[in-house]
Amino acid sequence: MSQAQAPDPRQTLSPEAVARWLARHPDFFVGREGLLQQLKLPHPETQGAISLLERLVLDLRERAEGAEWRLEQLLESARHNESQYRRTRELILALLEAEDSDALGQALATQLSERFRTQSVALWCAPSLTDREPQPPQPPRFVLDETAGTRLAALLDGRTSRCRRLSRKDWQRLLPHIEPPNQAGSCALTRLTLGEPLGYLILASHDTEHFRASLDTLFTEYLGDVVVRLLVRQTPGQ
Repeated sequence: MSQAQAPDPRQTLSPEAVARWLARHPDFFVGREGLLQQLKLPHPETQGAISLLERLVLDLRERAEGAEWRLEQLLESARHNESQYRRTRELILALLEAEDSDALGQALATQLSERFRTQSVALWCAPSLTDREPQPPQPPRFVLDETAGTRLAALLDGRTSRCRRLSRKDWQRLLPHIEPPNQAGSCALTRLTLGEPLGYLILASHDTEHFRASLDTLFTEYLGDVVVRLLVRQTPGQ
C-alpha cells in the first residue's frame, strides 16, 4: 500500500487559514516576542514598512484621537443642548408672565429676537380668540381671515409645521408689521390647535437659509403648543 503524499503547504497555509488559526490561538506569540519584531507591515501613511509593534502603536494612537474627537463632539452637543434649554426656559417664563394676549405677543417677539435671532414673528389668531377683546389685537397678533387662512394652509401643504422659503409677497401679506426682504426670506410655520384649529404661528427671517426646509420643526411645534394654551387661557370668557 503506497504512502499518501504530503499536502502542498502553499495550498494548505492560505492567509485565511493562518488568520483563523491565530484567532483560535491568541497566545501564540507569548514567549515569541522576537518574532513580533521581525514581522513587517506597510506604513499606513508613507512608503516603506514598519514592525507590527510600531503599527499597533499607530493604530492605538489613531483610535485614541478618534475617541477624543467623539468626546469633544459629545461635549459640544451637551453645551449646545444646555444653551438651548436655558434660552427656551427664559422664553417660556417670559410668556407665562405676560398679563394679556398682546403682552404675550410682544414677549414672544422680543424673546425670539434676543435669544434665537428670529427677525419677525406673527400670530394669526382665530376670531374666537379675539372677538371678545375690548381692543383690536396689536402686532405681532392678527385676526385670521379667510385670505390669510387659505394662504397659510397652502404654505403648510397638509403638514402640522414646516420650514420653507417665504416670498416677498407672502411676507407682505402675512407679516405686514415688519419690512419684507428684497426678494425672499424663510420661515418656520406651525398650526395652532387645541381641540380645534385656532390659528398659526410664523417665525420669519430675511435670510433664505435661516429656516431651511431640512430643519427639524420640533421646537416650533412645542412653542406653538405653549402659545395656544396661553392664548386660550387669556381669552375673555374662556
